[in-house]
Amino acid sequence: MAMRIVIPGGSGQVGRVLASHFHSRGDTVTVLSRSPRPAPWRVTMWDGLTPGAWVAELEQSDVCINLAGRSVNCRYNRANRRAIYESRIRSTLLLNQVIRSLSRPPRLWVNASTATIYRHALDRAMDETSGELGGNEPGAPDTWNFSIEVAKGWEEAFFSVPTPRTRKIATRSAMTFSPDRGGVFDVLSGLVRRGLGGRQGPGTQYVSWIHEGDFVRAMDLLIAREDFSGVINLASPNPIANCDFMRALRGAWGIRMGLPITTWMVQAGSFVLRTESELVLKSRRVVPGRLLAAGFQFLFPEWPAAAGELVARWR
Repeated sequence: MAMRIVIPGGSGQVGRVLASHFHSRGDTVTVLSRSPRPAPWRVTMWDGLTPGAWVAELEQSDVCINLAGRSVNCRYNRANRRAIYESRIRSTLLLNQVIRSLSRPPRLWVNASTATIYRHALDRAMDETSGELGGNEPGAPDTWNFSIEVAKGWEEAFFSVPTPRTRKIATRSAMTFSPDRGGVFDVLSGLVRRGLGGRQGPGTQYVSWIHEGDFVRAMDLLIAREDFSGVINLASPNPIANCDFMRALRGAWGIRMGLPITTWMVQAGSFVLRTESELVLKSRRVVPGRLLAAGFQFLFPEWPAAAGELVARWR
């Protein structure tokens, strides 16, 4: 049966992946965006701050998937930090207010979170039960602590208001890889093709990732399984060390050599590109404990096969 799915903040890479998936199978998809642009699905204006005409899209909808928030791919200066934090907290609190007020609210609300909420982990994997949240670890850069503060505040805002008629899931997602231009796969592949596809920083830090095909299938499971609520990790069951991750990506492109990028080069490059080195240097060793316990079968559990499939489609 076709569903009505509303995706606040669905204009970015992950939003397009989800909207395309649901639209292609016949669901009615509405994206709420601050800057509406033509798309194969419906796109409606919202500001993420105040109720408006967009509220009608949620009435009698089946699922709300909130991805709203200013991109973290920027320098963490004071203005950007405020925008990153407030755009997530305010939009989530607004949706709490609106969904509670609806006559027929969505039966499921999935709110984005992030795998970076866990501590920098080289020693062991982090699942939903035994994973240790980060914050103020000795030696951790201030920007890492800020990202964890954002993630914790985001989840607190989400779960702080009961919505008795709407099931809630916060998805602590790893990087979602798709062959779309401008996405993270495209950026890393560009480094490989320019001969800069060696390890980044020490290379021992773990990369948590998920192929777009598994991302949308996991979302389908969360929608179908009424017993799922709370926090869910969306990641491949096999996080991989950065040096091995980049080696496999080079192999998928048929490129044997790649110059390593040292830690200071990562930091300098991040400054030039107006982004943050945390996106590369922090070790995210996250595993999907609850999905695996539910019997979810990943199409792409290992990075080399995922990289090969993504390269083939990119080409």
